[in-house]
Amino acid sequence: MSSVINSTESEEYEALLQFLYMAPVGLVQISSDGTIIMLNPLSAQLLMPLSQDGELTNLFDALAPVAPDLQLQCSQFAASYGQICDATRLYLHADDAANGPQMLSLSMLKLDEERLIAVLNDITLQDRRERQLRKTDAWLNAIMTNIADYALVSLDKQGRIESWNESIARVTGHAPGVKGEPYAIFYPAGATTQEQQMERLREADENGWTLHEGARLRADGHEFWGSSMISPLPARIEENAEPCELSDEEPAYCMIIRDISDKRDVSENLRKAAYCDHLTGLSNRRAFFEAADLELLRRNNALRPLSLIMLDADHFKAINDQYGHPAGDAVLCHLAATMKSVCRQIDILARIGGEEFAVILPSVNLADVMAVAERLRKQVQLIPAMYEQHVIAYTISIGVAVMDDSVSGFDALMKRADQALYAAKRAGRNRVVCLDAEAAHFPAQQTGVGHEW
Repeated sequence: MSSVINSTESEEYEALLQFLYMAPVGLVQISSDGTIIMLNPLSAQLLMPLSQDGELTNLFDALAPVAPDLQLQCSQFAASYGQICDATRLYLHADDAANGPQMLSLSMLKLDEERLIAVLNDITLQDRRERQLRKTDAWLNAIMTNIADYALVSLDKQGRIESWNESIARVTGHAPGVKGEPYAIFYPAGATTQEQQMERLREADENGWTLHEGARLRADGHEFWGSSMISPLPARIEENAEPCELSDEEPAYCMIIRDISDKRDVSENLRKAAYCDHLTGLSNRRAFFEAADLELLRRNNALRPLSLIMLDADHFKAINDQYGHPAGDAVLCHLAATMKSVCRQIDILARIGGEEFAVILPSVNLADVMAVAERLRKQVQLIPAMYEQHVIAYTISIGVAVMDDSVSGFDALMKRADQALYAAKRAGRNRVVCLDAEAAHFPAQQTGVGHEW
């Protein structure tokens, strides 16, 4: 009888193995600490780009760069079995720019107290289609919404308001004196730059239109949540003649501003679910690399500076060990809030790993990015984090890099900033280091304790 049971169990096990290996999705069985027990070929193929040494032994370690909170999420799942997460999106930035970034979907299932199953799927093409569909839906929604929601603004080639009409007054409160002003007058201070305004015009020229949501400003100083769409106007065509060149004063673009404050909560919730780190509220890896690709394209078109800051909390493991993981989370939130207070609205702030953060600074040169990084370092050192009754003093190390002709792409820029970050750690932490080519006559430019820059 025992041999019959053993034979049946063996057959079931073999059937399970066959299913595991033939499944059209990546399947990984792990123990509670993340140790990989079994994985099928497809999951190995999807996970191998994340492996540092070519070996896959622990799923939590392999996914730590793109899902830093996965192990904590699994350990905090109280039920004896069930679904821990469903179709969480993981953004992998490819080193091969020709292939582009890759998007994985991850679902985690708890089988019992000792075993978990991870389901992985490549959804790169699906994600691209969804992004394009969202843009199309937003464009159609802008057309179909009641015309009373619109402020219709004509712009010249330099982005200046070419004429005034009552719709501008209705939505923004501005009077005819707004004519001749740059369209940045509809944005809060710090929400845009002159370079960014011109970039949006170029994007409209290239794509036929450009759409952007965010804070807008009324004439009385009150902010509202608005959607702005810019489209180029066709050049005037004389009968039997080629299109004529528009002067700077003639309308070249149509800008439509809509007050969508009533839809902000829904829009923001959808955006946060897809693009925000749930702990800190900063951009997640997906949003960071999508923004990086766009900023690099804009930089190449406009030949303007582009800087990158990479930083992490010094001795973060010791903080977790001494005060516990909730206190460590409080430190990360404190660091994120400090970054927001120091950086501009147009900078891209992201959490890209456990205690690793990054900032993309468009139109910022070497001297200015070093000043921003040093201001951030000092602010963190000056104001400690608080958790319950504990005052947690900590410092950060910062690596800085600036895009120049010696950098072949954003991956190379990140590598340079990462090298600078590790140089800061090797030099004693709590400092800013730049290994930029512009500073090549120095071993490294740095600021911090005991250093002048």
